[in-house]
Amino acid sequence: MDSSKPAKVVKDVVEAAAEKVGEALSPDVPGAPGSAPPPVEEPTTPHGPLPPRPEQGAPETRTPTGAKTGAPTSANGQQGAFLTTSQGARLRDTDHSLKAGPRGPVLLQDHHLREKITHFDHERIPERVVHARGAAAHGLFTAYGGAEDVTRAGFLKKGKETPVFVRFSTVLGSRGSADTVRDTRGFATKFYTDEGTFDLVGNNIPVFFIQDAIKFPDVIHAGKPHPDREIPQAQSAHDTFWDFVSLHTEAQHHTMWNMSDRGIPRSFRMMEGFGVHTFRLINPAGATALAKFHWKPKLGVHSLIWEEAQLLGGIDPDFHRRDLYDAIEAGAYPEWELGLQVFPDTPDETFAGIDLLDPTKIVPEELAAVQPVGRLVLNRTPTNFFAESEQVAFHVGHLPPGIDVTNDPLLQGRLFSYVDTQITRLAGPNFPQIPINRPHAAVNDMLRDGFHQDAVHAGVAPYRPNSLDGGNPFTAGDDDHAFIDVPVRVAEGPKVRAHPASFDDHYSQVRLFWLSMSPVEKEHIVRAYTFELGKCYHEAIRERQLRCLANIDPVLCAQVATGLGLAAPEPTVPLADVTPSPALSQVGRDWPVDGRTIGIVVDPDGDLDGVSQLRGAVLAAGMVPLLIAPHAGMVSGMSVQHTFATARSVQFDALLLAGAPSPAPDALPVQSATAGTADSVDPRVLLLVQEAWRHAKAIGAWGAGVGVLERADVAGTPGVITGDSATGVLTGVQRLLTTHRVWARFPASVS
Repeated sequence: MDSSKPAKVVKDVVEAAAEKVGEALSPDVPGAPGSAPPPVEEPTTPHGPLPPRPEQGAPETRTPTGAKTGAPTSANGQQGAFLTTSQGARLRDTDHSLKAGPRGPVLLQDHHLREKITHFDHERIPERVVHARGAAAHGLFTAYGGAEDVTRAGFLKKGKETPVFVRFSTVLGSRGSADTVRDTRGFATKFYTDEGTFDLVGNNIPVFFIQDAIKFPDVIHAGKPHPDREIPQAQSAHDTFWDFVSLHTEAQHHTMWNMSDRGIPRSFRMMEGFGVHTFRLINPAGATALAKFHWKPKLGVHSLIWEEAQLLGGIDPDFHRRDLYDAIEAGAYPEWELGLQVFPDTPDETFAGIDLLDPTKIVPEELAAVQPVGRLVLNRTPTNFFAESEQVAFHVGHLPPGIDVTNDPLLQGRLFSYVDTQITRLAGPNFPQIPINRPHAAVNDMLRDGFHQDAVHAGVAPYRPNSLDGGNPFTAGDDDHAFIDVPVRVAEGPKVRAHPASFDDHYSQVRLFWLSMSPVEKEHIVRAYTFELGKCYHEAIRERQLRCLANIDPVLCAQVATGLGLAAPEPTVPLADVTPSPALSQVGRDWPVDGRTIGIVVDPDGDLDGVSQLRGAVLAAGMVPLLIAPHAGMVSGMSVQHTFATARSVQFDALLLAGAPSPAPDALPVQSATAGTADSVDPRVLLLVQEAWRHAKAIGAWGAGVGVLERADVAGTPGVITGDSATGVLTGVQRLLTTHRVWARFPASVS
């Protein structure tokens, strides 16, 4: 192979493979596993590694000390056409150990066997204790301006572009758990600013279970699987969790959010993010303010319903990460606005009577508006999941000049915990030198040696002051953009293990959240509490949690008590008089439909006129059309993405019926009493329609497809659109999608 022309060789291989397979990669439907279609026969002509997929990216090539290398990101990937040892020696065989004769014992001198097995034995690292299950993407943050009055942080200056890496995660589950469990989601953003890395390590819920970090091991031990049986996995529906939160009532606010639809997001793309804590901002003049960080998704905040989450746990446990990666591949780039709630930096650190250092409290947006200061767009998926998503290391203490911490006792403990856990998980203190963690600012830290030291430090004097290295490195002043430790006055007082009296209010904001919900959201909260408490073995725990619910709202308590077959207790504290916050509800607004998936049921033997035009209209609207047919392959020149055997409602945001397909050969007659008759419809199509209707999704049909609606007994109901043309029906369905679901289909027993 001519090594001077690697790009041409790869291009030729890709084109040849595509020609042999007889198809090219479809730009319309995401999800193909490689950057080129595979040939039927094993490739044998040597060539260099195939290029990454178009939507993939990798960490910018920087040295361990932050300098640009100028090399392409592929420079960190594998090189050359031939299999080698880790030292670059080419290998002629990797399928057979070196033996003393074909049937003899394996020889200890087989260096390739020893290297290959040894590396395999050590290729796993400890998973995160919390947030183990995650997925991530690269992107770009662009500042709007407007934050200069409150912070000198350079990445927030108008027009400034900063590369980012964002990791989404669940809290309780292991790496192998499902995406769609009811749980808090992590929303961690690494800003590679030119003043040092800024890690905004947040969640999709703005409050936390506890007020003091010393209790973090307790709440996680309570939420994790029981230590004797290691069950249940990735959920809070068990005794130890509810035992803890019913006794530790400061957890009730976070628990209410978790029992709401926020606990089962529709997508990472449709999820808010919160910095949780209050931070201190410093402007160029040295004045300070307090602030909370918010991420607002462009597509709105939407959720799964409980049945969808359960189905997806079996049908597609990777649903959220697949949705994220497919959206980026399809060009429907996930987008958020970063916003700030800014408060005066008063001596008591409160706002409108709310203690800003209490991480179990929010400040309603009606009291302090969220001011947008920048836009985040995720536009590249990782090239290698382990190297990037798994090895990325966040830390709330990674702060740029202009942002500082407060005395929030949960935040203070996190400042210790993150470094401590990375040292164990990533085998030493040099984890910032892993490519995904390397800063985009010059590093001269005088830290030396240790496991995985990749920098080759020059000089002889890694200490200060020194003269042997010419005094380098020098300390920086204000004009040099030095980090600012705000000289906050610490109040004199005795050393105590205590908290301020303002932390004692555990119910007023939980009641505020409940009263801010729409009737359908309240109904879902009731069902969530009923399910989770119903999974508890001990009735005493259920009764104790009902006492907590009585202090939040009598209607909520009575509804859950009825579901559990228990008597509703009376409140033990006066019910708080609060003003609902409409901003907390997910229902009642219209949102863009970018990246929504539209399932289109087709009958290969029916009328396919207009289906191709319909696919084009779906793509033009920024959505993804997915054809559903009796069999895989092609239908009328169009590629089929799902068969009747593999399609379920949870995989689509809306359903369109372009025909009334009769039972396919693999349809079991027992599934339908009329299977095999002249007017029968494949029973799996009927199930698909009924599920979509039950999950309150928009449904459309025209021509023969209208008959399927009648067979499924959903014709003429809310959110079911019929018409004479495919594109006309699509217009009606698209309009319904802007509200996420057809909410009128959900009955609500709570007003």
